[in-house]
Amino acid sequence: MTMKDRVAGLWSGALSPGSLVIALCALVSGVVVLTTPIKREPGLELWMFSPEHALMYEPAAERWESETGTAVHARVFGIPALKRRMMGGFFAGVETSDLIEGERQMIGTAFAGPLDSVGFLDLTDRIEAEGLRDRINPASFTPWMSRGRIFGLPHDVHPVLLGYRADIVEAAGIDMSQIETWDDYERVLAPLMTDDNGDGEPDHYLLSFWENQIDNLEVLLLQGGGSMFDADGRCTLSSDTNAAVLAEILSWCLGDDRFCIEINEWTNTGHAQKIDGLAIGYLMPDWMCGIWLTQIPQLEGKVKLMPLPAFEPGGRRTSVRGGSMMGIPKTSQNIEEAWAFAKELYLSRDLAQELYNKTGIVTPVTELWDDPVFDEPSPYFSGQPTGRLYIEQAPHIPARYASPYYWNGLLALRNAATIVAEQARSRGLSTPEELLPLAKNALVSEQRSVDQLLNRNAFLAEGTP
Repeated sequence: MTMKDRVAGLWSGALSPGSLVIALCALVSGVVVLTTPIKREPGLELWMFSPEHALMYEPAAERWESETGTAVHARVFGIPALKRRMMGGFFAGVETSDLIEGERQMIGTAFAGPLDSVGFLDLTDRIEAEGLRDRINPASFTPWMSRGRIFGLPHDVHPVLLGYRADIVEAAGIDMSQIETWDDYERVLAPLMTDDNGDGEPDHYLLSFWENQIDNLEVLLLQGGGSMFDADGRCTLSSDTNAAVLAEILSWCLGDDRFCIEINEWTNTGHAQKIDGLAIGYLMPDWMCGIWLTQIPQLEGKVKLMPLPAFEPGGRRTSVRGGSMMGIPKTSQNIEEAWAFAKELYLSRDLAQELYNKTGIVTPVTELWDDPVFDEPSPYFSGQPTGRLYIEQAPHIPARYASPYYWNGLLALRNAATIVAEQARSRGLSTPEELLPLAKNALVSEQRSVDQLLNRNAFLAEGTP
C-alpha cells in the first residue's frame, strides 16, 4: 500500500478548529486515544492535518524508504481529531507518533504545563548546533516556542500583503504607488466610493474587513506593533499599543464615511461579492493566493498585490496569518530518524518549489529564497512575481508567541472589538480619538478574563499581572 493509499483511506475531513477547555480536551482525548488505538506499522509514523501536504510529501517519503529502508506512514486527521489524539497521548503518557505536523491554533495547548512535561521534544539545542537558526526566518520560530525553548521546525512564513482589484483601480486612473500608509489608502481610493447605481451604498468599499473577523483583527493588531502574549507567556491585550491600533481599525468600520465592508472569505456569496468588486482590497497571506486561484478563477488578470499600507510613515508593511510546524513527540522510539526526515521535508529545495507552485506558500528557509520559481510571473496576479513580493516582506513579519491560552486571547480580542463597536454605534462615535478610551477599557476587561486562566496555571502565572 502506497503512502497515497494510506492517506486517502484515513482522511477524515478537514474541520475548523474549535475552542475546547483544556481539561475537557484532555479527558475526551484520553478516552478516544485509549479506546481507538492506531495500529503501528514498522517505520516512521507521521500525523498531519493537511491531505494536500501528505500527497506532496509522498515522493520524498518513497525516496526516503528507498534510501534508508525506513517506511513513512502518513495519517491525516481533521484538526480537532488530531488535537485530541495529540493531547490525549501527551496527557496519558502513551505513544502517539514519531512526527506531528500541526497548525498554530492547536499547538499552544501542548505548553500548558512545566517545560519538562511538554509532550514535544525540545529542539532548541539541535537547531542551534546545526545552524538552523541562521538558515530559517527568525520570526517563523516564535509560534513554536515556549519560555525561550523551540519545540517545532517551521513549515512556512505566511507574510500578508494587500490584494486589490487592479482592473477597477487602474480604470479609474488611480496610482497605487502614492500609498504608503492606511491614511493614504483611504484618501487615494476615496473616489471609488461613489453610488452610481443609486442604492444608497458605495458601489465599491475600500477594504474587506469587519470587527468580528477574528483572524484579520490579529493580522492588523500585529502589523501595528501589538500582541496578545509576550515572549514570557504573559497576556498583553490591554497595552496602549493594542488600544491605539484597535481604535484605528474600528474607525474604518464606523460612521457614515466608513470604508470597510464584511465579505466572507470562504463562501460562494463572498466569492461572488469579490467578483462584483464590492471591496477593492483584501488582506492576503501567501496561502490565500492559492485559494483565490482555484476558487475564484473569474478574477484572473484583474488582481494585483502590494505591501500593506503602514499605520505610520516608515512603519511595517506586512503582517502574518496562520502557520504550521513539524514536532517530534518525546515518546517516539525513532527520534533521530524522525529528526532527519523532518529536515528532509522542510529544508528541501524541491519541496519548497512544489509547495509554492501548488499552494502559493513561500518557504521559511532563507537560502532557498533565491530560487527562480519565486520570480515566475503569475497570470492570475496580472503578471506579478507573487513569490518574490511575499519573500521581500518575509523578513519583516512580526513575532508571535505561543500560549496554551492563545485561542482564549483571540476570542478576548474579538470580544473587545465587538464591545467597542456596539458602544460606538449607540453613541454615534467613529473617530480613533473617540474610540481610544473605549478600546482601552474593553481590552483591560478582556485581559482580566485571560489572566484568570493564566493565574490558575502555576507554571505560567509567574510574572502575570
